[in-house]
Amino acid sequence: MSSIPTTYAYAGPIPIVAPEARPYWSGCKAHELWLRACNTCTAWYFYPRDVCPHCGSRDVEWRQASGRATLYTFSVVHRAPSPAFAELVPYVTALVELEEGPRMPTSLVGVAPDPAQLTVGMALEVTFDDLTDEFTLPRFRPA
Repeated sequence: MSSIPTTYAYAGPIPIVAPEARPYWSGCKAHELWLRACNTCTAWYFYPRDVCPHCGSRDVEWRQASGRATLYTFSVVHRAPSPAFAELVPYVTALVELEEGPRMPTSLVGVAPDPAQLTVGMALEVTFDDLTDEFTLPRFRPA
């Protein structure tokens, strides 16, 4: 199983929330995954921004995503990038392809940090990790 404990005192970095990303982080706090989608070209995209990266349109809106994804690629981290992550190694970082189309960087939970147990294309679903009272991080686990 994942080496990320279910309860631990989070000591890692907290993102600086840009105004255009506030609905994304508010959704995470509510354990919902919200993404931007373009009304002109119909593409969904991640990371949140006010202009569609596919067609340049400003006619974009927030839509709730399904939370379903597939594993696009992954890496097992054996050396902590900073002391704040030392107790978590080994852990799995990943790029997932959301059912709606965009790819999203994340980490995996509920899996052994063993490449033999992970398969590109495996079905995943979002789960949420309440790191602090103010900050919730989306992660993915096997569906």
